[in-house]
Order: sequence, then C-alpha cells, then structure tokens
Amino acid sequence: MTREEALDSIKANVENENLIKHMLATEAIMQALAKRLGEDEEEWGFTGLLHDIDVELTEEDLSSHSKLGADLARELGASEAMAHAILCHNEAHGVLRKANLDKALFCADPLTGLIIAAALVRPDKELAGLEAESVRKRFQEKSFAAGANREQISLCSEIGLELDEFIELGLEAMQGIAADLGL
Repeated sequence: MTREEALDSIKANVENENLIKHMLATEAIMQALAKRLGEDEEEWGFTGLLHDIDVELTEEDLSSHSKLGADLARELGASEAMAHAILCHNEAHGVLRKANLDKALFCADPLTGLIIAAALVRPDKELAGLEAESVRKRFQEKSFAAGANREQISLCSEIGLELDEFIELGLEAMQGIAADLGL
C-alpha cells in the first residue's frame, strides 16, 4: 500500500473534511510515536491514517465502526497488526489492546481533538503558537473538548510516556502538518 492509495481510499469513503483532517493528525502523531519508541513509522502512520476510514460508511454505529475499517485496511494491504489496532481502537468490540501499536492508536485518537480544540480557541486559530502547557491546562478542564476522552489519552503511560511528554509529542507532530490541517 502506498500513502497515495490510502488517501484515495479515504477520499472515496469519507466526505467530511474535518474527519479527514483528524485522520491526518492521527497519522502524524502515530509516526512521531513510532519514531520515539523505535517502531515502524510507516506502519504506525498508515494505522493512524486509516483508523476511521469507515465512520461515514457505518454511520457512526459503534457496533460496526472499526470492524469494517479493519477489513478495508486489510484490502489495501495493511498487516494483521494494523488491522487489529484499527479494530480495537473502538472499545465497543471488547477486543484487547495488546501490542504497543494498539495502545498508541487508542491514546492518540482523542489527543488530536484536544489539540485542535485548544488551537481553535486561540485568537489566531493556529497550531504554530500553541504551547504544550496550554494544551495541558485545557486537559484539566473536563468541559473543554468534552469528546476528547481524558482517560483514553492518559493511557499513554501504557506505552511508556508521561502525559506531558505525550501532549508535547502530539502537538509537535500536528504543528508539522499544520498547513494540511488548516491550522
């Protein structure tokens, strides 16, 4: 699978531009995590990029979401490890997160929403000037970006990262693709 093939499949299955941006942000964080943890950056990046490919197809039905996504990823050439991580990022299936890839995707997924929300409340609405400390403060505000599951983000400890380190890594990764995110 090439990145172009993955993006073509995403564009064929996803109309919502914000969802595509979320997938791009997750890809960037996953690549940064792989680099930090000495894992395969391409495999981890593709996993992040493809993880929500089925959201619109399943009409956000949690009992179906990520099952179809794992199948679509396999059809594109994803490994079983990638498909498993995509499947188990949805807790509704009760599939255990075993590998670091599984755990990384699970905690990276909601971090993108927290970081994007923190950027959007800034006067310039850009990632460039956003600091990790600001994101950390927003993390403490439970009503801020309420959909960004704090417990899930905190599970970064399962892959050996402290929360502050994880937020900083995620923010830097997303700042690196700010133009693609429109932020």
